[in-house]
Amino acid sequence: MKKPLLLLAMLVLVLSTFLAACSGGDKEKTTADPKDGEKGAAEEGKPQDGGTLTYALSSEFKGLLNWNFYDADGDDDIIAFFDDPLIDYDENLKAQPNIASWKTDDNKVFTFTFEKGVKWHNGEELTVNDWVFAIETIATLGGEHQRWSNVNTIQGVKEFNEKKADKISGLEVVDDYTLKITFDKARVNNLDNVWAYPLSRKEFEGIAPKDMAASEQVRTKPVGTGAYKVTKVIPGESVELTRNEDYWKGKPHIEKIVVKVIDTSLTTGELKNGTLDMTPFHPTVLPEIEALDNVDVVRYPGLSYYYIGFKLGKYDGKKNVMDKEKYQNKELRQAMLYAINRQEWVDAFFSGLGKPLNRPIPTSHWIAAPNEDMPVQYEYSPEKAKELLDKAGYVDKDNDGFREDPKGKKFVVKFSHYATGNPTFEARAKAMTQYWEEVGLKSELQMTDVNLYYDQLEKDDPAIEVFYGGWGTGADPDPLPLWGIESVWNYPRWVNEDAQKLLEDAVDLDVVGTDSDKRAQLYADWQKIFNEEVPALPIAELEEVMAVSKRVQGVKFDVSGSNSPHEWWIKQ
Repeated sequence: MKKPLLLLAMLVLVLSTFLAACSGGDKEKTTADPKDGEKGAAEEGKPQDGGTLTYALSSEFKGLLNWNFYDADGDDDIIAFFDDPLIDYDENLKAQPNIASWKTDDNKVFTFTFEKGVKWHNGEELTVNDWVFAIETIATLGGEHQRWSNVNTIQGVKEFNEKKADKISGLEVVDDYTLKITFDKARVNNLDNVWAYPLSRKEFEGIAPKDMAASEQVRTKPVGTGAYKVTKVIPGESVELTRNEDYWKGKPHIEKIVVKVIDTSLTTGELKNGTLDMTPFHPTVLPEIEALDNVDVVRYPGLSYYYIGFKLGKYDGKKNVMDKEKYQNKELRQAMLYAINRQEWVDAFFSGLGKPLNRPIPTSHWIAAPNEDMPVQYEYSPEKAKELLDKAGYVDKDNDGFREDPKGKKFVVKFSHYATGNPTFEARAKAMTQYWEEVGLKSELQMTDVNLYYDQLEKDDPAIEVFYGGWGTGADPDPLPLWGIESVWNYPRWVNEDAQKLLEDAVDLDVVGTDSDKRAQLYADWQKIFNEEVPALPIAELEEVMAVSKRVQGVKFDVSGSNSPHEWWIKQ
């Protein structure tokens, strides 16, 4: 069940230790270290057909059930059961053919060849025209679409978006199974970055791209090419899937999969009772889950990091513009990071299965510069925070215990965090505001419904000034789609020309060739700029955990995700 290995928005849903008796409120991506968590069928005997697998989500899913439109955690767990990617990734995060294979001589022009006979769940055969349709759909929507950075490097996409051309010049359909893609320039990561998720032209015929996300084809009647077909959707609550008898890789063993949202306090009990087969869970309840004799716990290094961002500007439809004054002062941002006891916070809310970091790259990735090489270490120091605030002109002028801004006006840190109905999230967020108030920064907390939260971030809602977020990285850890000047996912709207140049050079074959060391050095230099500028405050990275019932066989995990669910089976 490999999910899209691209830089994607993810929700960091965390549970407080004082409710450790609950089963956990966070869920992240379900990838694993094969050495720690492999469950194979070989030692269990011959796979058996039949049965129902129950998979749990810890919070209401948004319901954008299509790779081309989803933007929140939970939806991707569901989509991965019923829609296959064109390209897969191995345990080393190297691209492998799935539905599509490819060849290139120069990393600029790629020729992709599709497997024949792969069918959508509506009976139509998948062709390269469906991939062209997906790219054209995203290109039509342009910068407002989250995957814009995954298509805008294809030759002619920008002209198509600006209506200067009626087709994308870099897409050449050779035949139904062969597509030639020409990028605007040769890059090291063109293959890893390109959007490789087709969209059924038949299903969306007659629907304008701007209306697709709200359509029943996305919300309640999605189709894919995967091992399971969606048969019933109760929005925000559950999805039922039945096996695809004509699946192109072979008939799945398990007859039915149910994905349901359950209250986090019920997870341990349902695992124990056998009414739940698979779920991610929060580290605070690790001892409880490990104590269950009918459940295996998979532990694996994470590919995610968590941060606190500042709204420094807005996205103007084409690029980010840093035009909001309140948090432009770098020393203010640095002081707010010095004020946070990150190790204490991680220990309290993640049971020690996490660690602070000083750059926005998880340690598991090869481009991660050592934390100790960062120019500023940001060891917890309220005194250093106060010193920086004094220097920057944030001082208490009316003796009320809180600092005014350099102009003498009241200064309040308005901190936003998402709400899912779990009251412990508010406790976690309040801990952050308490750290800031201890150094004299008056702070207010705003809890926002999780389904509204990221919409507000993307639309630069003025209600959000300082915010909590997290990112997951994929096969290629290039930060440009998240932190680039033209990226809609650059939520702080940070603009730094030197940083931009480093990221562009790091994927330019004319600059780095195939020298991974040279590329890594450019990324290290970029991390140093980020570390000093702190447009977002790096907080922590986590080790991930997953619970799998022992009756579920044939599941294999590695850092890229799990194997295809058509290989899983249930011991009867």
